[in-house]
Amino acid sequence: MDAPRPRGVAGSTLRRAGFVTAAVLLVALIVVLGWAIPPRAAIIATDRLGPESGEPVADYLARAQQSLAGTDSAGRWALLSFTDGITAARIPEFSGGLRISEIDYHVAVDRVATPIIAIGVPAGEAAAVASVKSAAAQMESTDTFDARSTQVKNLVATRLRAGCACVVGVVLYGPPAELRTLAAQPGIRAVEALPADASAAVFAVSPLLPEQRAAAVPGPDDGPVPAR
Repeated sequence: MDAPRPRGVAGSTLRRAGFVTAAVLLVALIVVLGWAIPPRAAIIATDRLGPESGEPVADYLARAQQSLAGTDSAGRWALLSFTDGITAARIPEFSGGLRISEIDYHVAVDRVATPIIAIGVPAGEAAAVASVKSAAAQMESTDTFDARSTQVKNLVATRLRAGCACVVGVVLYGPPAELRTLAAQPGIRAVEALPADASAAVFAVSPLLPEQRAAAVPGPDDGPVPAR
């Protein structure tokens, strides 16, 4: 015969005791798991290369120049921004043999907003030069939701495939002395370096676009999109 189930006050007390025991075991399990598998520390990207939104260009250029001051030889992450866009094939002319980690592309179209496309690259100048193909492929795979954005997507991808002079920024790593040498080259508008203790790949990048002359602000987006 089955044992009689507890009823009344005694049964209610036993059920409450069972719930309390289960809760205690659950808390203990969470504590043990938390000790065995500690949570990852949050990564907060506070460093930034490039002008702030709306920053006067003259202020940014002065700030970038100041970032290269110092006599230490510690390597730093830095952003090259160009006077005019260059083709991917010309990147080695401006890198000084330093380690390149990112290429930024922007297809400038009068009165048409187009995206900045950032392509991370492994070591080696050949990878940097070939990154234009990745930029075109990335643009081609971008989802669009209206006729204008589709036209912009197709235009940007087509010009990148054609090898346009659309490289506007290069992120690389080197000591201040070598970065100052790069900054003095014709065609380089600014070189801005992060502090030596900045973590790799944990910083924002926004190149100064060649068409931004007074302030780092987006241009109008009210013009027709060219077919090619």
